[in-house]
Amino acid sequence: MDLRGYFNRIGFTGPYDKPDLDTLRTVHKLHVMTIPFENLSIHCGEKNTTDLNIIYDKLVKSNRGGWCCENNLLFSWVLKEMGYKYTTLGSKVFNKFQNDFYPVDSHLINMVEIDGKPYITDVSYGVSCQLWYPLEMISGKDQPQPPGVFRLLNEGMTWVLEKTSRKQVVKDKANANSSLIDKRLVKKMYCFPLTPRNKEHFVETLDCLQTSPDSRFVLKSICSLQTPNGFRALIGWTYSEIIYNPEEDSDMVDMKEIPDCEIEAVLKEKFNVVLVNKFTPKNKKANYCM
Repeated sequence: MDLRGYFNRIGFTGPYDKPDLDTLRTVHKLHVMTIPFENLSIHCGEKNTTDLNIIYDKLVKSNRGGWCCENNLLFSWVLKEMGYKYTTLGSKVFNKFQNDFYPVDSHLINMVEIDGKPYITDVSYGVSCQLWYPLEMISGKDQPQPPGVFRLLNEGMTWVLEKTSRKQVVKDKANANSSLIDKRLVKKMYCFPLTPRNKEHFVETLDCLQTSPDSRFVLKSICSLQTPNGFRALIGWTYSEIIYNPEEDSDMVDMKEIPDCEIEAVLKEKFNVVLVNKFTPKNKKANYCM
């Protein structure tokens, strides 16, 4: 594993001998603009792992993306190599249908301390809720970013991350009622205590997420990548490009269906992803929207 290899992967060319906030913001944004949030391995007969060497080979050497325990685990190694003081945390993702958080930690994030101030980094949530930059841990403070306004709330022993979004305007009215469209303007994302977690804490849950027939990651193949003015996503056979339009308080959504014969080309052209094993898209009903 080589830090310079990671920097080449994300296109970072600046100095990295000083673990400051500006550098962290730059690396965080470059990561989400370059390395997709994706679960395609599940739909290629592969198994996701918490082995950091395997993750490095996949995300850095093979130009793939990954889900949170790949992207954010790799990012924790980057933080360590760059000299940042960090703590890995586990969070519970919000289930909008049950109006509650899932009972187990399924999302790995990192807390970074710079000049005595803590920040949350998360380079692997994907789609419209992806952080572009670290969030300062100040309860109730609105922290605007291009995807919307993020907000951390302290609720005693637990912190909650929520986001205020803009209305998603679908270009083709035939897709206006797609289940992938998120009509919530204020949404809870996840909650977390400040209890340090190691990667072993997530192994059992991650195994369930990639094998259970009820898992959203088994029911849907997902690949998303942030762009300079929005994000793009391939969910099953549905390809979407979203353009952020904060001046009009809306986001423009352009959706279209991709035939099987063009899926590989879309992955290569739009996400720079080339799969080695046979990929079978999935888009069954599940609790997931953009």
